[in-house]
Amino acid sequence: MAHSRSFRDYKEDGANWITLATGEFYPDILIDACNLYQPVLELFGQLLKSSESSTRLFLQTAEVPQPWMRIQLARVFRKYVSPNTPVEMLKKKSNAQWICERFGRDFRPIVEVQRAFSSRPMPDEALCAVLWEYKDRGKKGYDLTERMFALLREKFPEYDILGPERAGRDILLGEVFEGYPKPDRPADFIIKEGDVILAVGFARYDSDRGGAQEDDRTGGYNHAAREVLKYAMGKDLRTKIIFVNDGPGLLLGSMWDDYSYLEERSDDIMVVTLRMILERITREWLYR
Repeated sequence: MAHSRSFRDYKEDGANWITLATGEFYPDILIDACNLYQPVLELFGQLLKSSESSTRLFLQTAEVPQPWMRIQLARVFRKYVSPNTPVEMLKKKSNAQWICERFGRDFRPIVEVQRAFSSRPMPDEALCAVLWEYKDRGKKGYDLTERMFALLREKFPEYDILGPERAGRDILLGEVFEGYPKPDRPADFIIKEGDVILAVGFARYDSDRGGAQEDDRTGGYNHAAREVLKYAMGKDLRTKIIFVNDGPGLLLGSMWDDYSYLEERSDDIMVVTLRMILERITREWLYR
């Protein structure tokens, strides 16, 4: 039996079914941003003056013991010295020498870095504003999952709703299902009744996704869905898959249609926004 109303059926008035996360206004954030990041820029300036090369500058930033400060310095370094090097790579203190050997030849020369840095005010409002954007990255997703857990527990008080409600380690399906083919496959939540896994869930907030990122997201979801369904079929399980996605990004490009196609792959897949959870996810569907 198909769902009474599909995800595609909500598209016409989709704007009424998404939840908008609150944001911060520009330039209101500048005072707090400058207060927070001025010490970072001052330390970067000190390290810059004491470094004879850009490679040495990076090695010095990697030696800073405080993790938060080291990460911020890596972000500033990337902006000034090596825009093509991923920040995630620069964060890895243990890989500092390898990064220099692999990417050092493309670092901006130290004299040019010093000249560029000196040309900016202290604190540099523009750079502080850019760094501020990183500060709450992921917060919208955390807010989504926290509210999602509250809704699911309200609807299903008799079930166990497990997973990281904000920051935290994802559930690995290899720890949930015996002999799962990709044991490090992460999920955001599971719905359990006793030892029975009723549903595996994935949750994301799409603020402005489109283009290649859009394809990556739905393509990854398609792969995960095929994998879980194949495993469940092979083990004769009724486990369902729930994709909780929300945010204005759903209204951009082909995102809504892409998620609709994903849901239409199987009656055991459901795509919902927060506002659809109470209406669409039912005990009857979970047990079917």
